Amino acid sequence: MEKDVKSILSESGFGFKKRLGQNFITDKNLLASIVEKSGADENSTVIEIGCGAGTLTRAIAERVKRVVGFEVDLSLKPVLQRTLAGIDNAEIIFKDFLKADMNELEKRYGEFCVIANLPYYVTTPLITKILDEGKLCRSLTVMVQEEVALRLCAKENTPEYGAITAVIALRADAEIIKKVPRTMFTPRPNVDSAVVKLTVRDGRLPVTDAAFYKKTVHAAFAARRKTLVNNLVNAFSISRGQAEEVLASCGIDLKARGETLSPEKFSALSDGLLKILQSN
Repeated sequence: MEKDVKSILSESGFGFKKRLGQNFITDKNLLASIVEKSGADENSTVIEIGCGAGTLTRAIAERVKRVVGFEVDLSLKPVLQRTLAGIDNAEIIFKDFLKADMNELEKRYGEFCVIANLPYYVTTPLITKILDEGKLCRSLTVMVQEEVALRLCAKENTPEYGAITAVIALRADAEIIKKVPRTMFTPRPNVDSAVVKLTVRDGRLPVTDAAFYKKTVHAAFAARRKTLVNNLVNAFSISRGQAEEVLASCGIDLKARGETLSPEKFSALSDGLLKILQSN
């Protein structure tokens, strides 16, 4: 298939656009492995973001009930018409997924999972959009830059741990399921990649207010060199005494920094802060 896809791209006069982060995979075994590890089956509806040359789209379609692909590059239309020839359970929407209405999508397609080779530059906003707005999403299996994968799956007290890690943990378990060297892509990027699976578990953390939890997390990482107390005082306009009181009630060291708190600790902290703010 590799030679066929490259020939189709060439014959269609397609030119790779660096600004869109276009790096395609054509290896059939790798593509099949990604779909298999996603857990999608013959009953699944899959949303793919960034169809590229359609190689992953085709691999998904061969295993699931339906695949709905989003692609922003209209010049790929003739390419996809050829690479997806004979596939009748794939629908391609030429639109920016970031501008899609999740409510409308879910009304139309119902429960779904995501499988995608994500353009590096939109990885975080895409994952955030789906977890924030997707009520019927059951999992995301996404190829991302290896450095990003490590951040998505990091544990507290590690250099990779950050706000995005703790925010994802509100709704999903994250794990790296496959590493993919840069040599597997056309054109070859300057970095290696990894496939991350996010398994959605609603109610994973017992928080009173999900939006406030996210606000607490972002406040904690606003200035990584500052202590948690200082960041909370600045973000929520509370006194140092109040900040120290809520930390103590959660069993958190008064000199702690944001990167030392597990998602569970952030859950307790956000609820404690909310009580203080509501009582003021």
